[in-house]
Amino acid sequence: MSARPHPGTGTVVTMTTTDDRDAVRGVSRRLLLPMAGHTAGKRSPVTCHLKCADACFHPVPNTSDNEYFRDIASASLTRRSVLWGAVAAGGAIVVGAAIGDAQPAAALGRPGKGRLPFTPIAPVGASVDAVVVPDGYRWAPIIRWGDPLFSKRDVFDPTRQTAALQERQFGYNNDYLDIIEGPAGLGALLVANQEYTNESIMFPPATTPEELDEQRRVAIAAHGMAVVQLYRTRRGKPWTYAVGAPLNRRITGNTPFTFSGPAAGSALLTTVEDPTGTTVRGTLGNCAGGTTPWGTVLSGEENFNGYFRTAGTSAADLRYGLADRATSRGWESVDPRFDARNPGYENEPNRFGWIVEVDPLDPHSPPVKHTALGRFKHEGANVVIGRTGRAVAYMGDDERFDYLYKFVSTDTYRPGKSLRARRHNKTLLAAGSLYVARFTGDSPVEEITGTGALPSDGAFDGTGQWVPLMIDGVSQVPGFSADQLVVNVRLAADAVGATKMDRCEDVEPHPRSGRVYVVCTNNTDRGKVGKEGATEPNPRSGNRDGHVIEITEAGDDAAATTFGWSILLVCGDPATNTSTYFAGFPPEKVSPISCPDNVTFDSVGNMWLATDGAPGVIGYCDGLFKVPLEGPERGRVQQFLSVPAQAETCGPVVRDEESMVYVAVQHPGEDGTWAQQHSYFPDYVAPGTLSGGRWGGPRPSVVQVWKP
Repeated sequence: MSARPHPGTGTVVTMTTTDDRDAVRGVSRRLLLPMAGHTAGKRSPVTCHLKCADACFHPVPNTSDNEYFRDIASASLTRRSVLWGAVAAGGAIVVGAAIGDAQPAAALGRPGKGRLPFTPIAPVGASVDAVVVPDGYRWAPIIRWGDPLFSKRDVFDPTRQTAALQERQFGYNNDYLDIIEGPAGLGALLVANQEYTNESIMFPPATTPEELDEQRRVAIAAHGMAVVQLYRTRRGKPWTYAVGAPLNRRITGNTPFTFSGPAAGSALLTTVEDPTGTTVRGTLGNCAGGTTPWGTVLSGEENFNGYFRTAGTSAADLRYGLADRATSRGWESVDPRFDARNPGYENEPNRFGWIVEVDPLDPHSPPVKHTALGRFKHEGANVVIGRTGRAVAYMGDDERFDYLYKFVSTDTYRPGKSLRARRHNKTLLAAGSLYVARFTGDSPVEEITGTGALPSDGAFDGTGQWVPLMIDGVSQVPGFSADQLVVNVRLAADAVGATKMDRCEDVEPHPRSGRVYVVCTNNTDRGKVGKEGATEPNPRSGNRDGHVIEITEAGDDAAATTFGWSILLVCGDPATNTSTYFAGFPPEKVSPISCPDNVTFDSVGNMWLATDGAPGVIGYCDGLFKVPLEGPERGRVQQFLSVPAQAETCGPVVRDEESMVYVAVQHPGEDGTWAQQHSYFPDYVAPGTLSGGRWGGPRPSVVQVWKP
């Protein structure tokens, strides 16, 4: 019923599972969080349990014998260039929580260059429950979990929350974020993912089975996505969101979706609810995403396996981490589709793990799951237009030893703002070619030692190939039909010898240079007994801090089938870790950074990195970091902000031309309980207090930072 684990100790916790109904009658069933004692620092075993179903506790799904190819190699449109319709004024206005002044923090180094001047902050201790921003900046939430979207009557009260209310309120644990501005810069659409829930800190413990089931329904409704209209008085000023605005929208774990692409209508997607295999209810585990050149938003369904119980015996089940064990949330007790052992629901897990496309300008249009982009643990997808006019989407599979992918559309992009052009462009991801990356290093094997020491040529670098899995809808892998390939793309990628990576998360093409940045968060299993050791694109054994790879496509064409690559950053704290590398910049002059996750770029071309799990390695709160990519400061990591205790930094948006930065603050106070919360972000009122929409407990929120 509730959880209060102590991170890293293995403390016994009490939780409710599908088979544990007597727990709500006062008979506790004692369970261990599997990752308790296996995490470091602030990294929470609760996060591991709820977000990714204890992925690091279970065997690595990729048991293929792919070789690492070490042969010596021979030597648009921006992500946020979007259409935007006029925003109509509407509804009552709800103002966010009180504006917070910058929290005090010591500065690190001189002000960073660019159109967003700031003095980097010093790292912030993992117990600090505050948003810390540079001197001269302020912050405030735009919107928080539970804020009403459609009517002021939908008042947030965590002690009386219902599924019907949650479907009309902002969801939980926001991840991907974009602020899509209108032409005058006074109206905008906020689009955010809501990735997962932590019921132990969201609600008081259930006292009856009926109450427990309603909490599970609330959790389903708290997943998904949200579209929210914003307004402000002038550019550079903070935003306010509008309740009841015409484009406000919630997409939940029950919202109808349609399928496109090779698997639409396939027998692999049919269930008793959908015998045609063309529609599905809901989206789950929505992590990162991207805004397309035609103005829609893509969202990646990531850790979907943790929501389903299956027979767990097939090769596909094993490869996707699906198993015959009770889920952490017990949703199978309120909806039979979450137990794929039930007759007629065997294919339900196949209906998740896709890239989702939502049109924020049309709240009545059904969102689409694009099967042509393959099924795996999608961190997200980011689209650019290649030299030949084809849409190219880059994607990472966020699993230890899994792969990097690229999709190239068959049809070409139609420029312009006409409705006809936009309708055409919204079909581009339905048909095309799917590739997986194979990296080739250019250094001798013996020079890749696993310590992070650079080889004799002074760089981890080489060439690569995009290996075709499907060309214009036709499978290129023997033994796989097109629908079989996209549903079980991990197995197909195994068969062609793709390069095993250290958890590819965000993969972002640079809006000016065209280079592609691949964020590898970490992989502590690399080099363990029976598992692949260090390789040139993944050069550290026991990689706890992660790294960032820079790819240059052949001919500067995103649709190319070969590329060059080099490692830009080997992350960590240079004060305690000699294996770090910052594109040649002196390591003693950078902010320590660990576990990079999400990427964005500012108007002058600097990269900005958000972290997830840094406290687990270097003892600090997660944050947002600026990294120049050109000139003498290339590789100089500079910390801009820090998020509160036990939270993760997500979905960064940087609008340096108006000194505005936005982040999604996910899972603050993750290790708390209803009775003893560990964070009071963002309202910071007395524990348990509910007054004027503010609550004395943690609420995942979208935060704006600006320079007054």
